[in-house]
Amino acid sequence: MFKPYMTLLVSALSSVYIAGASAAALPPAVDQQLARDMLKSLVEINTTHAHGSTEAAKALQGWLLTAGFPSDDVVLVAPDDHPTKGNVVVRYRGKHSGKPVLFLGHLDVVEAKPEDWSVDPFTLTEKDGWFFGRGTIDMKDGDAALVESLIRLKRERFVPDRDIIVAFTADEEAGGDSNGPAFLLKSHRDLIDAGMVINLDGGGGRLKNGAPFYFEVGTSEKTYVTYTLETTSAGGHGSLPGPGNAIYRLARGLSRLEAFKFPVMLTATTRASFDELAAVDPGSASADMKAVVRSPPDLAAAERLSQNVRLNALLRTTCVVTLISGGHAENALPQRARATVQCRMMPGDSEANVQALLVGTLDDSEIRVTLDAPPIVSPESPPTPQIMEKITALAHSMWPGVPIIPTMATGFSDDRQTRNAGIPSYDVNGVWQDVDENRAHGRDERVGVRAFDESVEFTYRLLKSMGHSK
Repeated sequence: MFKPYMTLLVSALSSVYIAGASAAALPPAVDQQLARDMLKSLVEINTTHAHGSTEAAKALQGWLLTAGFPSDDVVLVAPDDHPTKGNVVVRYRGKHSGKPVLFLGHLDVVEAKPEDWSVDPFTLTEKDGWFFGRGTIDMKDGDAALVESLIRLKRERFVPDRDIIVAFTADEEAGGDSNGPAFLLKSHRDLIDAGMVINLDGGGGRLKNGAPFYFEVGTSEKTYVTYTLETTSAGGHGSLPGPGNAIYRLARGLSRLEAFKFPVMLTATTRASFDELAAVDPGSASADMKAVVRSPPDLAAAERLSQNVRLNALLRTTCVVTLISGGHAENALPQRARATVQCRMMPGDSEANVQALLVGTLDDSEIRVTLDAPPIVSPESPPTPQIMEKITALAHSMWPGVPIIPTMATGFSDDRQTRNAGIPSYDVNGVWQDVDENRAHGRDERVGVRAFDESVEFTYRLLKSMGHSK
């Protein structure tokens, strides 16, 4: 239902000059420095799964209390059986008692091996116009921007129409034994109950050739489902090979899986994304993007788009082998072989359908397929004209004319928790990255210094804008 609106919007913007990123506003010097100091402190607190998030949560709580927030409005909670997995929930009081808006930012980060990095991953390092460190882009930059913006609004005595809630949470990355939003929704729903969620762990700007290309608003995401594949055979002495080798049998099935592509499956969001990307970037793939959103989709166009791994992931459910093991001794025939296959399901797909297609593709009744755990499937949050107009106005206040595009994340985030709780959830942040760069979870993770400063200003404006109920 939102496609005509977005198509008209992008068409109207196609002739508008898009200002360079350097033209965007920056926060006042005092806020810029405070946000940088907070980013440094957060990066240098190790919040990997083994260490937990409580120390970072305590730091945030201390900053907010020092800034004058009432202690009743800055609550630190952790599961009784996981005290290191702390969460901080802050409530910024508004004029009315209607449904608040909830902002999410996770505090945990993935592990980083110092020997793999060119700098210490747990020390914020500024070099060549970048801030390096674990969490600089996923997502302690967003946490720093959120807490600094709350303090700035408090200092300015801003009063929103409705309450603004910000939850800094645990255990997003590990898939975790104490995921923050899941814990809060189950045990402390009153702290975070809201009419809408804005998650800074997604969305944001994409650069091409150093200039703003388009700005993403995340409205949906894939979810993962993992299977174990196993074959067995009689084994025996390695000097007497014969038919029925468990490793060979599994390998043949995996080769069939490698060649298989799930059917094309479009959602409301991905149809809009392809439609608007075709208008924003009228290159060689533009015609195929227009053809694939037709009903029925042009499958030849989809096949050409699928040569790009990112576009392929937007077109269909995917399954890939990620772990493999087999055998028990170098001089013995294998008695067992196993593989882990992780699938990323499109919104609207089902585990039963994925498993049926997986079993059919392996085409071998001797390869047993076991579901490791049921997937957490979350619904799409439609990009309504109201939310898209508000984000468009906000983004254009800093980056005039940049196209705004609804997108589906190929990974997953804490949105799955809040969407399944019945709260529409959108991914929005103010960081700009090159369209081809993604160092989150990788070595030498980084965020541009200027990009971070701009995101602090954007987050401040985002909190103010979403604090207004209309």
